[in-house]
Amino acid sequence: MNHFRKILASLVVTFATGVTLAQVPAPVNPAPATSVALPAPSSATTAVADAKTNPGDQAHAITSEDLSSFFDGLVPFALERGDVAGGVISVVKDGKVIFARGYGYANLKTRQAPSPETTLFRPGSTSKLFTWTAVMQLVEQGKLDLDADINQYLDFKIPPRDGKPITLRNIMTHTPGFEDTARDLLPASTDSVNLEKYLKSHLPERIFAPGTIVAYSNYGCGLAGYIVQRISGERFEDYVQKHIFDPLQMAHSSFEQPLPPHLASLLSNGYKSASDGKPHPFEPVDPAPAGALSSSATDMANFMIAHLQQGRFGDTRILQQKTAELMHSPQHTAAEGLGGFALGFYHEDSHGQRIIGHAGDTEVFHSDLHLMLDANVGVFMSFNSAGNEGGAHVIRKAVFQSFLDRYFPYSAPKEETLATAKADAERVSGYYESSRRNDSALKPLYLFGQSSVTAQPDGTIVVSVWNNYAGKPLYWREVGPSTWRQVNGDAHLKFVNDADGNIAYWATDVEVPVFVFQRVSGARSMGSVSLWAGLSCFLLVVALLSWGVGAWVRRHYRRPLALDASQRRSRLLSRLGVLALFVVLVGWMGLLVVSSISDDMLLQGTMTPWLYVLYVLGVLGLLGALAVVAHSVRSWMAPRRGRWVLAGETLLALAAIYLVWLILTFGLVSFSAHY
Repeated sequence: MNHFRKILASLVVTFATGVTLAQVPAPVNPAPATSVALPAPSSATTAVADAKTNPGDQAHAITSEDLSSFFDGLVPFALERGDVAGGVISVVKDGKVIFARGYGYANLKTRQAPSPETTLFRPGSTSKLFTWTAVMQLVEQGKLDLDADINQYLDFKIPPRDGKPITLRNIMTHTPGFEDTARDLLPASTDSVNLEKYLKSHLPERIFAPGTIVAYSNYGCGLAGYIVQRISGERFEDYVQKHIFDPLQMAHSSFEQPLPPHLASLLSNGYKSASDGKPHPFEPVDPAPAGALSSSATDMANFMIAHLQQGRFGDTRILQQKTAELMHSPQHTAAEGLGGFALGFYHEDSHGQRIIGHAGDTEVFHSDLHLMLDANVGVFMSFNSAGNEGGAHVIRKAVFQSFLDRYFPYSAPKEETLATAKADAERVSGYYESSRRNDSALKPLYLFGQSSVTAQPDGTIVVSVWNNYAGKPLYWREVGPSTWRQVNGDAHLKFVNDADGNIAYWATDVEVPVFVFQRVSGARSMGSVSLWAGLSCFLLVVALLSWGVGAWVRRHYRRPLALDASQRRSRLLSRLGVLALFVVLVGWMGLLVVSSISDDMLLQGTMTPWLYVLYVLGVLGLLGALAVVAHSVRSWMAPRRGRWVLAGETLLALAAIYLVWLILTFGLVSFSAHY
């Protein structure tokens, strides 16, 4: 359920950054499991990385006993290292729950352990799988068409892009072309949660043609849930309860916000970290279909069983087999050979297995669900704290990786480095920006989020997104045309060309396929902007200092400026213009810094008034830039101006002109609050 900055951050954090914790409750013992007669927990306390099996090792049998030994020896230490209060894990195989256990604490104050059966966690965006399942139920009933214009199901209109409408297939593969939005995603109170109102008041711009570029969209899933509500005639929350929760015997699950009283008391506390220890308030989600679910680990196990059995759970069905098979089949990929989207699920194939799944995040809860289609195995895990930089994001990925290494050991085929690697590395070098971005109001934020691809002397490349991976850069070598493989690893990165043969973007299987990185032109790249904006800002500071210091020097030595009244007025306006430009730059930097510290500014919409203040300052900055340029021209036209004065005014004018381009290009005067 997380927004863009956390998705980018999750690419670079690593379990190895965990630190010794002074305030974590110890020891973090597992709660009772649902399976009976299990052996005592393993005494092993090795780190996640050490727990992995070697690819050549023999696969362990997936049994309750072995899973207990594996998770009990791994998860408690991972929680402690990651500063995470607690979590739950459930595993299903061949239609049965074979493991379900809680670890750590659902309540740090009372030391209450989480129950896999009755303790509710917030799975965040994993909730979307229920929305997509509801859509497919109506598709198989003939009430919805995956390839029809969704406007026919709505009571408001989504404008076309490039003459093409949005379809449900676009929405379920996250290719409707919407820009990303975070405003009011996690509102301060459940009182403001209203699906219809949210969708009609938060319609994002469409920045890509439908069906072309994958860019994860919470708004799109909200639309799908609203369509379910309108076509079924049932409130979305009631529809899911009646048609999914009840048939699957999910008695401890709900999309209601706030939770009904009989479930509210069962919800695990959420924490920023275990050492912080302060319970976080219930996190409302709007639009609800994108991430408002509360559920227990065994309830989620029932959902996994139903999908692994192609829609069947016991004697009932939530989907027909053909519908489920379609829902699980590949529908869109950003690059051939890499995982992409099925209908709602994304593919994360690994270790020779077909795997579909979905992760999810709120500010404090972090979850993941994986379905191994051929092995008929499902894994769900959820943690109730973000933790430190080696916290929940890293734990959930590392635990599942260790699970695959243990039960499905696999050696990837060897791939030789291409002879053209050095030349190709130079070709792909440059700056790239995420397709999951907001172009209406927050272009400066995405400017700082650009990644660089840098060619190395040996023909490998380094991508800045992973510069701190395991404490060192991650290197890639070319093993096929536009295909790069991690040095000493199995992950791949692919560059995709546009119709003209130029690089359009890169995609990777290091993380889930929810966006790509698109190439940025030289002038808009962080490398160019940081250089020229830095020089321009330096000139502004020099001008402001010389304005004040020069005035003091002239008064001290009684040497007034040899300017007439008109020239003095022009110079004053120029310096005020310099001040306005400087305030614009400092103001935006301040907003970006504060918003990176406080998620509430983005998620609860408190950034809006500050945006409008900065937009007004941006207009003043543009007017100020005109004054700077005008004064520079007048300085050249006026007699008796020294060469150094003319040089300084000219450089200042050039800086002002560049900053005008910067303000207009990056929307610092867009007056848009769509973010």
